[in-house]
Amino acid sequence: MAQVISLAAEPRSGTGKGPARQTRREKKVPAVALEKALTGVEPASTVIELAVDGKKTKVLIREIQRHAIRPDIIHVDFYEIHADEKIRLKIPVHLVGTPDGVRNAGGVLDQVMREVEIEVLPEHIPDRVELDVTPLAIGHSRHVRDLQIPNVTILSGADLTIATVVPPRAEEVAAPTPEATTEVAEPELIRKPREEEGEAGAEGEAPEGTKAPEGKAPPAKAPAEPKPKEKKG
Repeated sequence: MAQVISLAAEPRSGTGKGPARQTRREKKVPAVALEKALTGVEPASTVIELAVDGKKTKVLIREIQRHAIRPDIIHVDFYEIHADEKIRLKIPVHLVGTPDGVRNAGGVLDQVMREVEIEVLPEHIPDRVELDVTPLAIGHSRHVRDLQIPNVTILSGADLTIATVVPPRAEEVAAPTPEATTEVAEPELIRKPREEEGEAGAEGEAPEGTKAPEGKAPPAKAPAEPKPKEKKG
């Protein structure tokens, strides 16, 4: 059952930003009282007995607005609840226990859902719901259908996962040590054996069966010397 706290308030005659700022300057926003009252409870599921001009009304907090820089409360929205009317609200889910897969196999508990939506009469509003995760092994999960909340209709889907145990993260592969690395040999420069000088023929003459480089004419052969004429007797 949700806790009930009491808070006093005064009606404000003016409307708009101006009167609201004036009210805050006069320290009439019950921020300090509200902060103390909500310490250790769940604001969304806490019933507040709001007294205005001596008349008490049971309300729930719809929204809390805080200062952009400081944690001060600057505005609170309430909505009235009636004892005979069911209301819809979200309540937090608290996990209980250490899963077997975490304790004995090094797994990690992942809470996927942190609140569920319910429909309930004001007198049966729970401040939270607890879910035992102790039996969970790695790869196993708890779902909304596993929740047990008396006098409450659960509106969140029954098959939605609330918590699961995932395997441990793979260890990072250590970088290889310099000694373990294999040194890569530099590639050898392969050269064609130089043609034997004798096979190349006379100096300046291309070897037989080879072609002259493109764009260049093969070197001309030197003319043979004329034979001397024989003298007649």
